[in-house]
Amino acid sequence: MPMQANEIEELLRITFPDAQIVVEGSDGVHMSAMVIDESFRGKNRVQQQRAVYAALKGKMDGPSGELHALALTTKAPE
Repeated sequence: MPMQANEIEELLRITFPDAQIVVEGSDGVHMSAMVIDESFRGKNRVQQQRAVYAALKGKMDGPSGELHALALTTKAPE
């Protein structure tokens, strides 16, 4: 079953409770997310994105994953 934006945000909010999070997309399969969180400071983009994928708790794993594609923007606050 495809995931809705609010479901993705709820999962991310568990790991990043103080983050600025914006999730967009209406088809439930191809979505985008922006996560701005202090925990990203000093981490490279790959490390930041891995943290986001880990927060999704396997929802993107393999062809049977509920979420097919997630375009990510991650950064530390300015």
